[in-house]
Amino acid sequence: MESLKNKKVLVSGASIAGLSTAYWMHKLGYQVTVVEMANHPRTAGAAVDIRGATVDVVKRMGIFEQLKSNRLHVDLVEFKNADDVTAGSISLANEKDELPNDEIEIERDIFIDVLYSGLKNDVEFIFNNSIMALNETEHDIQATFKNGEQRSFDLVLGCDGMHSGVRKLWFGHEAEYRHFLEAYFSITIVNKLLIPQKTMQMFNVPDKAIMLNAYKNKTDVIFCFFSEKEIPYDYRNAEEQRKIILGQFAGQGWRTAELLEEVQQSENFYFDKFCQVKMPSWTKGRVALVGDAGYCASPAAGMGASLSISGAAALADALKKHNGNFNLAFEDYDKNLRPFIEEVQATAELNVKENFILRTEEAISERNSQAKHF
Repeated sequence: MESLKNKKVLVSGASIAGLSTAYWMHKLGYQVTVVEMANHPRTAGAAVDIRGATVDVVKRMGIFEQLKSNRLHVDLVEFKNADDVTAGSISLANEKDELPNDEIEIERDIFIDVLYSGLKNDVEFIFNNSIMALNETEHDIQATFKNGEQRSFDLVLGCDGMHSGVRKLWFGHEAEYRHFLEAYFSITIVNKLLIPQKTMQMFNVPDKAIMLNAYKNKTDVIFCFFSEKEIPYDYRNAEEQRKIILGQFAGQGWRTAELLEEVQQSENFYFDKFCQVKMPSWTKGRVALVGDAGYCASPAAGMGASLSISGAAALADALKKHNGNFNLAFEDYDKNLRPFIEEVQATAELNVKENFILRTEEAISERNSQAKHF
């Protein structure tokens, strides 16, 4: 790809989508700059799953064996009642069988470190900064940064998540593309085991769910609840968000009081709505969106990392196919990835309603008694 050697790409966001995209753009021969508003790559969040065809992508990236050596595995899923009695369970452990090679669960910070370590010497990273304005000309696109600097690039790739700044600047306000799934969730990661390792526990009452996932001396504490209408809150104010969770779950049975105390004390807390991003096109001019910025499926899909990694590869493959002609490549990217995205988004909508946040006692009782794998 000699023709790309002098071309410059700006990637917004240093999480899974941004780092995966930076990898592929560098591999194609672009000069890559990554801008991130935090002071380091984004490592916060629950463990991530890499599934199906995305496993082939990480093999192409040469990181499969590293990821595999750090994989997590759940041996047991238990459904608890208010008295902490196991009402149903699913055993996933089989010592005779090796773990499948078509699915890897890994801690987010380890995955980010694997990607970042392989890129930091070849790609320019700008931390504590962000894109404030974009201006496209016939020959390039100019980015104005928060620190006042202006630079020109051939392409700008928005990999900056559900609340993408690039999408807002270039495609319009988030509300135009956001589809609320009538539910909210929080994730708190505590550095101790609250249940046995390699175990997941779930407790439901109508319209509410609590999940614990224990691995490597850590526990993910996840609260989810149904809400027909959107709740106004400041997404920068974690204390306000904690109060929403406390208000929703106060007085519930099982270990709820203890887990709410963990939410109060932990600095590792994330809160958001279950929602999806649906756009008629992920590209416009010299700008393309990758991952949650363009097609968030919500955590209910369990596929956020996979969509980001596969999306980055799909964009790179299209650029390679069309020898850097971004107009044709973006058209291919929009068309060829869309069926996969739509399938995953449909599954996520179903999961919220039928597997995570059950609406009635009857549905909870039936799920517990059948203890079917979701």
